Amino acid sequence: MGYGNYSYSAHAALVAGRANQSRSEVFKQVQCHALMNPKGLKVRECRDSADHPETLGIMFALDVTGSMGNIPHLLAKEELPNLMKLLTDCHVAHPQVMFMAVGDATSDQASLQVGQFEATAELMDQWLTWSYLEGGGGGSGHESYELAFYIAAQHTDTDNWAKRKKKGYFFMTGDEFPYPTVSRHQVEALIGEKLDEDIPIEEVIAAAAEMYHLFFLIPDEHRAKKVGDRWRKLLGDHAICMESPKDTCSVAAAIVGLTEKRIADLDELAKVLNTNGIDRAHIGSTIRAVQHYAALLNPQAAATFSPHPAAQESWWKRLFG
Repeated sequence: MGYGNYSYSAHAALVAGRANQSRSEVFKQVQCHALMNPKGLKVRECRDSADHPETLGIMFALDVTGSMGNIPHLLAKEELPNLMKLLTDCHVAHPQVMFMAVGDATSDQASLQVGQFEATAELMDQWLTWSYLEGGGGGSGHESYELAFYIAAQHTDTDNWAKRKKKGYFFMTGDEFPYPTVSRHQVEALIGEKLDEDIPIEEVIAAAAEMYHLFFLIPDEHRAKKVGDRWRKLLGDHAICMESPKDTCSVAAAIVGLTEKRIADLDELAKVLNTNGIDRAHIGSTIRAVQHYAALLNPQAAATFSPHPAAQESWWKRLFG
């Protein structure tokens, strides 16, 4: 999948009419959409084409349980065009975006929904808004995030990896713990394939990490206090604590730009965000979320941004006057 060209203006126009729409007005599914049902799923493909000679697959696995449905709503109402514009301004030329929706396979009716990799505004938006925001979750403190890693590892095929051995990106949003294993019973029930045994989550993460840079985005510091340690144990410094769900797209675009070395440092990142009309508070929270990761990539990339308010004020004045 992924043919056709992206138009920011078309995408912005598409979401403009949703500014005052409720979640149920944007996401109208009352059950899993037939085309997002993973039963019988073979593979989701991210392919090069004449329009996109060097594609880069980017997956978003969105927690759609009761406490997390605001992120898909933000994406559909305003943020997804901003993500694509930021990726373009970070010099990521040919992204193809795929959405999955994740719930709790022990209790939800639609605990795993799988879209396609797409390059056009209309199709990205279609798969996103086809997601059924069930709003469930089992109340156990766990969600079936491990199933999304399994899909990435076993049911995607990207030309960026197959042709160029270049990893794509996998962003998961969530605020709970994963289950410790991929259940063979759930895989058979949801996807229709038989496994000999359950797969420890560490193994399925390792398999997905062969083809993707994996990140878990926690929506705010309060929820990070509960689940952050577990996700850092699983993903190390790729477990990212944000300050607000609204930062999801800017943080994801920043991570791609920094990892691809298309953004040299946090100074350049701040300028890109500012050029896109992002306000100072949002720029600051984005920078703080990715600062530690940027320093791991390049200690000099984050050296100019200090957590101290006085130093930050000097930083702002130096960059923007």
